[in-house]
Amino acid sequence: MRKSLVLSLTVLFVAAGLVAPLFAQGTAAAGGSEVAKWSIITAGFALAIAAAFGALGQSKGLSSAAEAIARNPSATGDIRFALILGLVLIESLVIYVLLVALILFFVKPFPV
Repeated sequence: MRKSLVLSLTVLFVAAGLVAPLFAQGTAAAGGSEVAKWSIITAGFALAIAAAFGALGQSKGLSSAAEAIARNPSATGDIRFALILGLVLIESLVIYVLLVALILFFVKPFPV
């Protein structure tokens, strides 16, 4: 049941991807403001997804570190170092997405 559902959804998405270019407009009909609008919307969704999953990753790391410190209090320094390093790396990914979103907001990435 589950395998057939995944297979049918995959076939559906592949078919939609193959048929989608048939409905695309020509370059003369597409305006520069349309591309700018969709790049801003895409950047907003990317930032929201990155922030949400970054927060989930940070909360999982923090809860695991608190549990590890509770189990072995003598390893608090090592656990704290690993936690801070992990949180910095997770947050840097969200900051990279923010940077890309700001570039899409304020710089014209696509010449018109």
